[in-house]
Amino acid sequence: MLKQTLQQKMLQKLSPQQIQFIKLLQVPTAMLEQRIKEELEENPALEESEWEEPDLKDEYSDLDEEREPEEVDEYDEVAEQEVDVSEYLEADDTPDYKLEDNNYRSEEDERDFRPGFSVVNSFHEQLMDQLSLLDLTEEEFLVGQQLVGSIDEDGYLRRPLHSIVDDLAFSQNIHVEEEVVEAMLQRIQKFDPAGVGARDLQECLLLQLERKKDKQSARDAIKILNRFFEEYTKKHFDKIARSLNLDREAMRLAHQEIIHLNPRPGNSGADNSKVMQVIPDFVIHNEDGELQLRLNARNAPDLRISDTYKEMFRHYEKAEKRDKKMREAVSFVKQKLDAAKWFIDAIRQRQHTLLSTMDAIMEHQRDFFYTGDQTKLKPMILKDIADKVNLDISTISRVANSKYVQTEFGTFLLKSFFSEGIMTDSGEEASSKEVKQILSDLIGAEEKRRPLADDKLAELLNEKGYNIARRTVAKYREQLGIPVARLRKEL
Repeated sequence: MLKQTLQQKMLQKLSPQQIQFIKLLQVPTAMLEQRIKEELEENPALEESEWEEPDLKDEYSDLDEEREPEEVDEYDEVAEQEVDVSEYLEADDTPDYKLEDNNYRSEEDERDFRPGFSVVNSFHEQLMDQLSLLDLTEEEFLVGQQLVGSIDEDGYLRRPLHSIVDDLAFSQNIHVEEEVVEAMLQRIQKFDPAGVGARDLQECLLLQLERKKDKQSARDAIKILNRFFEEYTKKHFDKIARSLNLDREAMRLAHQEIIHLNPRPGNSGADNSKVMQVIPDFVIHNEDGELQLRLNARNAPDLRISDTYKEMFRHYEKAEKRDKKMREAVSFVKQKLDAAKWFIDAIRQRQHTLLSTMDAIMEHQRDFFYTGDQTKLKPMILKDIADKVNLDISTISRVANSKYVQTEFGTFLLKSFFSEGIMTDSGEEASSKEVKQILSDLIGAEEKRRPLADDKLAELLNEKGYNIARRTVAKYREQLGIPVARLRKEL
């Protein structure tokens, strides 16, 4: 039975301006330039300014708290209304926002913002270059092209050959037997880098060892991986050596051959590949004992409202007759001007939020930024920083998850400075980062033939005053990407 009811509900909804600010806040510096270019292309009322800006501190003083952008009229109604143009005509040519604070250095110092690291793109073009050098029929080339396109970024062919046969039949109307595809794959597996085109890790390693068969250690390694791959991954070295009648030295040399192979050949030999640089959003310098924080502003040019669009409003104000078409034109112009103002305001809020958040993190972790010693990191959670800068925890999370800071000791993701606290014997609270660093140091200094078990590691940490259980040690070890003691054993 259908019936109608009347209900009252309280809902929270984000305005379009708030959504725009949130999206911009998440964008790292490396991508902000592209985002601004897109906005400039879409909105002709927004343009870059050549204006040399004064100091920003006074302008930021009224942004100490998050503020909600003003609501605007519905645009479909504006065409029927008289538009107040005074707010647009009163503005002078000075852009109403800028990105450079007085703690910024000159453009010459922008070179201080070194790339944190590089992410290498796909190597498929290299494989296609090698494929084109083979003496192939048109059909063979298309089969090879399909195989190369099916190889993933790690260098593996994860797709079954019978699926490749189906792909060729449906997409290119080429009907071949699976044996033909297998034969072409074997030719591709001879390409550089060694190991490319393998269907699993075992085949990848064997393909690389096949190119070293002139060495006895490589031949022994091939026997090990062919017959005892599972046992080798579990480091049952003694069992393997007995089964193959290898002495300790021969087993050690074979093991050395295997561990120096590349399990991900797709990530190698990329000198000619395009590189995307990850650019730090902040830089911190120690100048005469004082930490100086700067924000990377090179990817955020000054923006302003277009003079052309202001002139349109002046023309409207002077017009004696304001008919419907003119009002509709002014409505369109107003939409573009409002969108430009929102974007400028969102960029400005973004910069202020980044600066205030990073400044609070720097103050909280001052000892680390002076020394670079991770054991100096203090316990810090998102709420600690959110309380200091009067922002929501979700806002701090968006900043920490996608922004990098360059220091004298390396480039770090802001998220890496956050950690929970652990009580020590002295009653002080230590950061879990500090405990992880000590744990990593203990494992790094262990005797590799007799690696330390989690129980022993917990015992050593307790001796240093950190009261943590074995299961906590295991959790931290896994977070550090360190395997269990048996898998760390070396010959």
